[in-house]
Amino acid sequence: MKILIVEDELVSRKKLEILIQSLGYEPLVASDGAKGWDTWNAERPRIVITDWIMPGLSGPELCQKIRGVEGGRYTYLIIVTAKHDTKDIVIGMDAGADDFIKKPYVKDEVAVRIRAGERIVGYEIRDLVIFSLAKLAESRDPETGNHLERIRYYSKTLAESIARLDNSPKEIDAVFKENIFLSSPLHDIGKIGIPDYVLLKPGLFDDNEFEIMKTHCQIGFETLNESMNKYPQADFLKMSAEIAHYHHEKFDGSGYPDGLKGETIPLAARIVALADVYDALVSRRVYKLALAHEMAKNIIVKDKCTHFDPIVVDGFLACEDEFIEIFNRFRT
Repeated sequence: MKILIVEDELVSRKKLEILIQSLGYEPLVASDGAKGWDTWNAERPRIVITDWIMPGLSGPELCQKIRGVEGGRYTYLIIVTAKHDTKDIVIGMDAGADDFIKKPYVKDEVAVRIRAGERIVGYEIRDLVIFSLAKLAESRDPETGNHLERIRYYSKTLAESIARLDNSPKEIDAVFKENIFLSSPLHDIGKIGIPDYVLLKPGLFDDNEFEIMKTHCQIGFETLNESMNKYPQADFLKMSAEIAHYHHEKFDGSGYPDGLKGETIPLAARIVALADVYDALVSRRVYKLALAHEMAKNIIVKDKCTHFDPIVVDGFLACEDEFIEIFNRFRT
């Protein structure tokens, strides 16, 4: 586990860094509140130990900023302080602090505070619940195998690859990557509402059946959007609803359900669209054989700017070896 240390005083910072390492954790170090904020945004560590009084951004101010944007992924915040007045404790906890620790640092005390933080973040079962929900929908289709595992890794890998491009969209940050890994398995959750005679048909759909199948996008969106309205701070729910709704849209506007075009399609949905198609191409189905990676790649490249966002295709080409590795790792 990574632990972020935010401390402006050099000797105290170095002592705490050595102590954290001796306890078996990986320390991330920032010399003031502003740098701590930048490091937290880039790395999203689950535990932060921050000094109270620092130039610029104080410890309580840093806690407040983290609490304002952390969404559904909880960060355990410990403030280092010599303050013991009830008023000061109220200020710290009101800013979002979970715990306090004193200087000079005592190894056993630091260790027990960190273990308390580990217990809190360990209670987070969000990932398990969401993936189980997605598996429930997938269980109605016996042919999909490890599709959900592959989709989440394809999607995160693709987002990371796009982020390395010169023209990368600014919205792909650490939170975006976490959220797409978490929410992409819910892309077909709406299929839970599709009747068996359509969902399990061993062949191509007729026009009426295809219209029924297309409704899974709206069903999935409505299900996830209702949850998002109840928990608006859970940013991953917003992304999951967008992915469920729009992952069958096409870049040229010829997709469904709304015929959105270009960048009006949410970026996460554009990424999952390519991941989903790739997995369908390289996987065997009753009605088709699996294609080799090169053949699937050629189809995706051919559909650049029509089915797929060109920047998403560029990201795919930059990480195609990782796609092959993911498929082999989760081969059905």
